[in-house]
Amino acid sequence: MNEQPTHQEGSFGHDLHFLQEHDPNLVLLQSDSSLVAVSPKFQAKVFTSSAMGLEGKSFGWINYEAFGKEDPHMNAYGGENRFWLGPEGSKFSLFFKSRDEMVFDNWKTPAPIDSESWNVVQQSEGNVQMEKQMTLKNYADALFEMKIERNISILDAQQISNMLGISTNGIQSVGFSTSNKMTNTGTTAWTEESGAPCIWMLDMFPPSSKTMIVIPFNGNVKGKVATTDYFGEIPEDRIQYADSILFFKADGKSRGKLGIPPKRARNVAGSYDALNHILTIALFDVDEEATYLNQEWRTDKDPFDGDAINAYNDGPLEDGSQMGPFYEIESVSPAAFLSPQASLTHNHNLFHFTGDEKILDGIAQKVLGVDIQRIKNKL
Repeated sequence: MNEQPTHQEGSFGHDLHFLQEHDPNLVLLQSDSSLVAVSPKFQAKVFTSSAMGLEGKSFGWINYEAFGKEDPHMNAYGGENRFWLGPEGSKFSLFFKSRDEMVFDNWKTPAPIDSESWNVVQQSEGNVQMEKQMTLKNYADALFEMKIERNISILDAQQISNMLGISTNGIQSVGFSTSNKMTNTGTTAWTEESGAPCIWMLDMFPPSSKTMIVIPFNGNVKGKVATTDYFGEIPEDRIQYADSILFFKADGKSRGKLGIPPKRARNVAGSYDALNHILTIALFDVDEEATYLNQEWRTDKDPFDGDAINAYNDGPLEDGSQMGPFYEIESVSPAAFLSPQASLTHNHNLFHFTGDEKILDGIAQKVLGVDIQRIKNKL
């Protein structure tokens, strides 16, 4: 028997070998030297990707220590793109039982998005389709029967260029699209009285000391730009606003989460790791006229007044412990007010570019509206 080749820690090959040990049916999508690892066993996650084959950098954050254990609150395996459901908090929460106080001890991620495997419907070299039947009860004791269909496709260089209006010549790139469909398979409608779920996409990445999240926003709208106190107010030296762009330091050293309301949100967010020359872009659906859910751990706020985009920087808890470090870029769908057999679909696409910083600069200006040097100046 041939021994597995040894790949350097931090490489895609290293993570692929680790993941295949825990999920023998791991799906590997490929387009030229671009690779994407998808796990049906681990809740249909895209665990990680590479722009340069097995030896290329592994772009997703993986929590190696979580495998082989069971956590009563959340099995935090990580993942470059994971499917979740909201709301996390509010009087319609899916993460707390009715009448329980909304504190960490009572917080529990629903099993279908935390510990249960998903079914593969179809797969090819560049695409995998998975699905999951779920029955969930919210904080208001309303029952939700649903079917989730998740379709993940790796993108070739031309598709990436077309979607973002850029050229990838002279650099390495990887991109993938996810189409996420929720169907009400029950016999009752999901309404403002029962509460409604939403699709929640979370992208987890390893940080560096020189990583900045960049979120363009609509500057022509009155009111707050962002909710910045999800886990306590984010320190002023970690968040900056300039010319309709929000800059949020993502070094994995200070825990903080922010959100952009739908009327302020645009359909794109990203980050730049100046230490490793990695430009990351997330492109997703946003409907500024739709109803988005409040996800805060409290019941005294309007449950239908929430954010469309979130970003999170990990950091030590009060006791000094830390799950990461990692950072996240997140998008959510509007509230799924669905009648029986009706569906809602949320699209979320992810791209990584690495190489010549001059070329990366052109992509950042085109897609995010800011040049690389300006991002670096904000660090």
